[in-house]
Amino acid sequence: MLSATTGARAALVSGIGHCLPSDVVTNHDLAARLDTTDEWIRTRSGISERRVVAAGQATSDLATEAGRHALKSAGRDGVDLVVLATSTPDHRCPSTAPTVAARLGLGTVPAFDVDAVCSGFLYGLSVARNAVVAGQVESVLLVGADTYSTLVDPDDRTTAFLFGDGAAAVVLTAGDATRPGAVHEVELGSDGSLAELIEAPGGGPLRMQGQAVYRQAVSRMTDTARGVVERTGWTVESLDRFVGHQANQRILDAVATRLGIGADRALSNVATVGNTAAASIPLALSQAHDDGLLRPGERIALAAFGGGVTWGAATLTWPDL
Repeated sequence: MLSATTGARAALVSGIGHCLPSDVVTNHDLAARLDTTDEWIRTRSGISERRVVAAGQATSDLATEAGRHALKSAGRDGVDLVVLATSTPDHRCPSTAPTVAARLGLGTVPAFDVDAVCSGFLYGLSVARNAVVAGQVESVLLVGADTYSTLVDPDDRTTAFLFGDGAAAVVLTAGDATRPGAVHEVELGSDGSLAELIEAPGGGPLRMQGQAVYRQAVSRMTDTARGVVERTGWTVESLDRFVGHQANQRILDAVATRLGIGADRALSNVATVGNTAAASIPLALSQAHDDGLLRPGERIALAAFGGGVTWGAATLTWPDL
């Protein structure tokens, strides 16, 4: 795996943006039609509300808008590559990334989807970073977007409350590894023998084995985050921020506790957006940036776990946006 060393070529985050649907579904809305309560949902997940797409609104719509904001943030009107992390594409065929690229006016640049479910953004980050470091491209638009409200059974009280829809994007550009914004290390893993823990059979809704997913997510995210921080030459104590996949607050708290990271260093937006799958990590970063919570040069570790099962972690320093 490629590593960023002092003075070496690196992929730098140079822009960020996000898009959330306007329709809000609160826990009270769900309680009005399901056998559940606001207290039950918040106790088990930390979620109070989530956004859902309107009728006729697709993953590509959210991805395009998030990409537009990221390009504007970077001060760019073009990139050399578009990577879209999603497990809810507009169609089984063709992939959705070329549609997003076309809508953004990016011409005939290569564009493709990456599907690693909730780990998708980190899988896409690995692909995009390595393409830049290897000199194949100078810039990449990486988008994480999912519309899980179209995939879950709205009458399933065990999964319907967990997921929300959203998209977020970053622009990566070639630069020096010593500069703020550099993506340093990315580490990925998978275990297909556990595929049944999170699955959506063809034509059917999402099914999830909650307790088993919890145990695997906490273990994999903790171990991978610790490992990627060590490979970067950092310590967990030196981290300024930890951003875990926003699956639910109990998982986030358990991972932070195992890593020894206090609540003041762990970013969380799950209460207001729910689990947005591949959009989760970049959405948390984009909202934190908009809220002025991130400073240039801060050391950040990311970690995610998703269906497949898949997992991943990454380190970067925050850019001066």
